[in-house]
Order: sequence, then structure tokens, then C-alpha cells
Amino acid sequence: MSPAPSHLSRGVSLAAAVALGAAALGTSAPALAGVGAPAPASADAEQGPKNVIYMIGDGMGYNHLAATNLYETGQTRYQVEGDADPETLDELPGDAVQTYEDWDMLALSTYAAGGEYDPQAAWSDHDWVQTGATDSAAAGTAMATGEKTTNGTIGLDADGEVVENLSERAIATGRSAGVVSSVPFSHATPAAWAAHNESRNNYHEIADEMIDSDLDVIFGAGHPHYDDDSKKLKDPEFTYIAEEDFERLAGGETEFEFTDKDSDFATYARGKAQHLPERAFGLAQVASTLQHGRSGDSQEPYDVKQNTVVDLPTMSEAALNILSQNDEGFHLMVEGGAIDWAGHANDTARDIEEVQDFNDAVDAVVEWVETESSWEETLVIVTADHETGYLAGPDDQPGFTPMTGEAGQLPDLGWYSGDHTNQVVPFFVRGAGSEAFFEEIVGTDPVRGDYVDNTVVADVLMDGFWAVED
Repeated sequence: MSPAPSHLSRGVSLAAAVALGAAALGTSAPALAGVGAPAPASADAEQGPKNVIYMIGDGMGYNHLAATNLYETGQTRYQVEGDADPETLDELPGDAVQTYEDWDMLALSTYAAGGEYDPQAAWSDHDWVQTGATDSAAAGTAMATGEKTTNGTIGLDADGEVVENLSERAIATGRSAGVVSSVPFSHATPAAWAAHNESRNNYHEIADEMIDSDLDVIFGAGHPHYDDDSKKLKDPEFTYIAEEDFERLAGGETEFEFTDKDSDFATYARGKAQHLPERAFGLAQVASTLQHGRSGDSQEPYDVKQNTVVDLPTMSEAALNILSQNDEGFHLMVEGGAIDWAGHANDTARDIEEVQDFNDAVDAVVEWVETESSWEETLVIVTADHETGYLAGPDDQPGFTPMTGEAGQLPDLGWYSGDHTNQVVPFFVRGAGSEAFFEEIVGTDPVRGDYVDNTVVADVLMDGFWAVED
């Protein structure tokens, strides 16, 4: 058995909240459930975060995280056991494993325009959460713009009107902005922070808009000259970017410094002592995903040799170093996109690999904040856009059973769908302005507790902290 990467050696960071506006109002901020006393407010607390890092595990519901925790340590949180009765179900006890599990936490509803989340129905009937689910385009648009839209739509509201996204708002306030993904850069989630299109499948149109946008960093997969084993193709496949757009990027005909070399990502990640471009466009030398799509059928994590392309933590560090050259601040969206791909495939081994890669990216971001910035000026959000695969206990339906497992072994679990579900997903937050989200609670789930809607981050930033005059 190949050893799993350790997430425990870095230790667990304790939640440290910034008292939102307390200094300005002359009041003290209330303590939040599950955390200690709030940290003192910075002088600019009423202005909110200078930097925002929005980290999205695509498809990563509670049980995706739990399965990874079981594999790493043999214990986890988030499990439920009993009849499908919201009046009697509760989460079973468990300890934090990942760094962010000790941050402030809410649940997040994910439905698209015209949908709803009914917490009583969700825990009364297994079929209910398998209807009305969002896709990544609608979820990404809601998360990036604060506007619900229809499935398949990027950067347009439900009436087809263009809506401003958080990257655009960051730039309007003098900040820099970027997107990073472990799947193609023109896929739905990164596209939601950069483009406006009636269909998420219009990859060439989306890529063209992203290249001509004001984004400062675009990193992801989708290289036309390589397969998913990072082997050079005899005939390029221009699935995610048009040939002419790739040629103008590679030929230096855009305002981006283009790279597809792992060594350049590593150089950017080493920081300001090294060469850092003002704007960078990086394509990993893989077709669709950094690792999930590689050849072979995994029976356990890492039993199939991984390719050698750049990983999500390195991409994230590289993006942070480039964006932070702007003294006014930045917005960065980081997506662990292939968690969703593994969920659709009901592939437990590679799902754990992808969640671990995402968790490592979170750890890299935390280290960057604590060495290059601070929690008084930077806000970090760790969440998902929806759950994929209806991952749950081994004998769920009609009731609920907990996933179980030993460290280093695949957990005992079940997949009950090959698609997205309408469950709430976890929402972890730490840093400048984090208390604001606890003022936006829209309901209480009988098992997961208070929840906010997936429009909440954009609403808090664009209507509050980063508001601009018309």
C-alpha cells in the first residue's frame, strides 16, 4: 500500500475571528459557536478583508471530507445514524482532522434558480435530495455573483442578463484577481469568476473571454497538446481552448506571461525573491485533470502511479505570490475540481486522492496567510458548490448509517447516485470579516445546523465590504 500524504504534520490551526466593525461601533463581538474568543479587530476591520481566498471543493459534500478523514485517521465527524426522521437524527461525535475543521462553520444551501432547500424533506426521504440539484455553472455563478441562475449558465442571471462577478468587483476596487483549478481553466467553476455565457459547454467562447479579461492569474488544466498521462499527443485536441487562442497565448500575443512548464509554477510558488510576472496564464501539461484522469483503475489511493505535473497546492501558492504584488489586495478562487469527477464515477480511491490534494492546497494557503499576510487582512473560505454522488454510509436507505473505516484503508461506504444532489454542504470560514456571514443565516438544518445560501459571499462582499458607488 502506498502511504497517504499526511495532513497532520502541520498541526491544526485554531479559529481566529476578526471582530467585524467592533472597533468602529465601540462594541465587542460575540463569541461564535465552536471557537474561542474573537481576535481584536484590525484598524480597518469595518472595511472588511483586503484579500479574499475562496476555495471550492467541487462536489465535496460532508461525506467526501469524512471519507478522507477516515482514510487518514480512522475517525471522522459528520456521520448520522438512525431512521429517516429529522426529529431524531443527530451528527455522531468526532474530532477535527483537517486544518479548517476547527474554523467557524455553517452549512451552505446550493440550489439553482427556481429551486429550494427543504431541511425537513432532506432528512425524511432519500429521494428528495436527488431532485432539484444545481450544476457547477449555476452554483458557480451564484457563488461568484450573488445571483441565482439556471443550470448550465455562466455569469448571467435567470433572465439572461450579464451580472458582475467577484473577480470584476475586486478589479473595480483596485485589487487583482485570479482563478486556479485542477480541471480545465474554461470549465464551469473557474468560468463563473471570469466569463458570461449562456452555456458552460461553449468552452472556446469562454476561454476567449477569459484570455481577454482583466484577470491577473489563470491556472488550470486543459492543455491541447497532452493527454491525461501528460504524454504529448500526435494530433492536438482543442477541446477547452481554440487553436488560435492557444497560439496567441503561447506566442506571447496576449498580456499574460504564458507557461506550461512545471518549473515555472514552482518558481512562482517560491515567492518574491524569484521572477514573478504581473500577469500569468499557466496550463498544466494534461488534457482534463491534474491526476484524476490518468490511466489505470485504482483500487486504493495512489496504487496507480501519478503523473508528474504541477499540483494544486503549488498552483495556489504561485497565484498568491503573483496576486499579492498588488498592495491594494486581491481575490483568488481555487477549485479542487476533480473531486466532482471522482464523485460522478463513484470512484472512492480517486475521490480521496482529490480531496487530499484540495486539503493540501488549503494548508498551503493557510501557511501563506500566516507568513506573507495575516488573518486580520485576509479572509479564507473553504466550501463546495454542491455534493456529487450521494456518498453516505454503506447501508443507507431507508434510514441512515455511518461510514466507518481504519486508517490507511478504504472506508466502508456507499454511493447512491452518479450525479449531483441537493444536500447542504459544509462552509468553513476564517479571517477578516468572517462574522458577517453569521448575520446572513437563512435557515436551520436539523442535522447540519444553521445554513446560509450560496449567494452569501458575493452578497457580503459586493453589497458590503467591497461595495462601489454607481
